[in-house]
Amino acid sequence: MLIAPPLYLLLDLAVVGRLGGTQLAALGVATLVLSVISTQLTFLSYGTTARSARRFGAGDRPGAVVEGVQASWIGVLVGIVIVAVMYPLAPVIMHVLVGSGSARSDEVVADAAGWLRIAMFGVPLILLSMAGNGWMRGVQDTRRPVLYVVAGLSVAAVLVVGLTHGVGFFPRLGMPGSAIANLIGQAITGLLFLIRVVREAGRSGPEHLRPDWSIMRAQLVMARDLVLRSLSFQVCFLSAAAVAARFGVSAVAAHQVVLQLWEFMSLFLDSLAIAAQALVGAALGAGAVGAAVGVARKVTLVSVIAAGVMAGVFALGAGLIPRLFTSEPDILDAIVVPWWFFVAMLPIAGIVFALDGVLLGSGDARFLRTATLTAALVGFLPLIWLSLVLDWGLAGIWSGLMVFMLIRLGAVGLRVRGGQWRRTGVPS
Repeated sequence: MLIAPPLYLLLDLAVVGRLGGTQLAALGVATLVLSVISTQLTFLSYGTTARSARRFGAGDRPGAVVEGVQASWIGVLVGIVIVAVMYPLAPVIMHVLVGSGSARSDEVVADAAGWLRIAMFGVPLILLSMAGNGWMRGVQDTRRPVLYVVAGLSVAAVLVVGLTHGVGFFPRLGMPGSAIANLIGQAITGLLFLIRVVREAGRSGPEHLRPDWSIMRAQLVMARDLVLRSLSFQVCFLSAAAVAARFGVSAVAAHQVVLQLWEFMSLFLDSLAIAAQALVGAALGAGAVGAAVGVARKVTLVSVIAAGVMAGVFALGAGLIPRLFTSEPDILDAIVVPWWFFVAMLPIAGIVFALDGVLLGSGDARFLRTATLTAALVGFLPLIWLSLVLDWGLAGIWSGLMVFMLIRLGAVGLRVRGGQWRRTGVPS
């Protein structure tokens, strides 16, 4: 299920890329900002899965659902605040990221800000979907979330083609059409998750639908570590986009295309990691340490094999796949360097993401926070900014990402081998 949103985004990039390189660059930067904003609250998904799975494993399904209700309250309330704050700031943020001084840069800024201002209204719905995914995975309900996400994205996929290029009876709206399609798709998915959590919690009594501040506080304690972890990711990726933009529109467009493929593969591998998270959480909630260790080993093996196969696919498709997103020679030339970094990092990611899932399932969020912050501060950020100062271009930026992944590999590998994550019981 996790690969459905990045698949849609890749379609979006391909559709908007046919409008021109400027629009492709604008969409890449705008979707990055939207991703940064929404993924700062990934604890609504990952943290809720861990807490719900523990309760479910201990035989407390109603308690697991209540975790989802409270996460949904947090998502909606925080989402509304984000829209109110970010809507007026969209042009300012784009100027900071893209820069100015040329007509083409100013056009990227205007297009990106306009897209973001429309799509921004989907943030509360995105966060509601995260919360829904979290508690439903925790209670081992994995079929419905797939249907909900696919329902929303299927409608969005039709609309993005129709509204962007005016296909059939749709008006031709250009980039705003892409944003409207995104918003409608998020609305459908978010509402489906809302209906499900209301029905499920309502079976145990209407009191279970009310805000419970004690549970919210406990969720926010775990959120602190996950938010800091997510923030380190996003600071790195925003810095990378800002530096890439200083090397020209073609460079930032190329960087964002490969970065979206990286995001796609990250979520593809995360789908395996989340299975580990739910199963490890349930096993530890039931006190079955041996089962949790077995899940960790199996998921890591499968993840490494899957990552290796996909690395081979992208290596063989190096001359063809980039042309699905753009036909501009300058962008295609610029894609070559980050492409091979991307291919080389996939097997590393197969191990890292699987072990991340194991540790998240055990509730070891504090360690993951520290490991990710260290990798960002020591590896990724210094190389990104040295790339700007020393004119290393995209090679320097993607070298930073490689070092970032290697540091995380060492950290999570040692942590899992040490066994500190094998703590049993339910969350407080």
